[in-house]
Amino acid sequence: MATSLTEAPILEKQENGVECMEKKVHVVFVLGGPGSGKGTQCAKVVEKFGFTHLSAGDLLRAEINSGSENGTMIQNMIKEGKIVPSEVTVKLLQRAMQESENDKFLIDGFPRNEENRAAFERVTGIVPEFILFFDCPEDEMERRLLSRNQGRVDDNIETIRKRFNVFIESSLPVVEYYSSKGKVRKIDATGAIDNIFEGICVLFEPFVEVKEKDNGVNN
Repeated sequence: MATSLTEAPILEKQENGVECMEKKVHVVFVLGGPGSGKGTQCAKVVEKFGFTHLSAGDLLRAEINSGSENGTMIQNMIKEGKIVPSEVTVKLLQRAMQESENDKFLIDGFPRNEENRAAFERVTGIVPEFILFFDCPEDEMERRLLSRNQGRVDDNIETIRKRFNVFIESSLPVVEYYSSKGKVRKIDATGAIDNIFEGICVLFEPFVEVKEKDNGVNN
């Protein structure tokens, strides 16, 4: 399926409240349950198609480790068992995109819920190109996670199944929302790594065409 590309502006509010266009970007959200293989395939997309891989969790941890006022606030909220506001996470993602020299981003494991999704679109003004959804049966994801975990099997299974439940309750509604917009690209994540990637490559080929066009390359 050919994917039409639209450039979404990153907007920044100036002191007078007027929003100015900083840069135009292509964003793909990557969603799938724990153990669905998102990380492995994201690395391959980065290598082949030149995307920058952004993880909301990694950005939050980096902000905490920076010792900034914002990082201290995030750390305190987590310690108190509070949920970090969606806008905080979104602004970290927005800043990472603004500071990057790239204009193509894979945002991994985000939005985790409908609140995240609404905040991202409201704050950034960006509508994703599409959602890369890794469809993988729960028993297969469980098998993969257990094979790479160590420790008491029962504890691992309990933790893993809680993560599955969170994904089903919180993230699947996001997939359903974007599916209603015709933006979900579902990938069968049960095969061999290279076979799965072949299916993914078809979705990302238009980005190569855009890059060649920008560089003045004609086929």
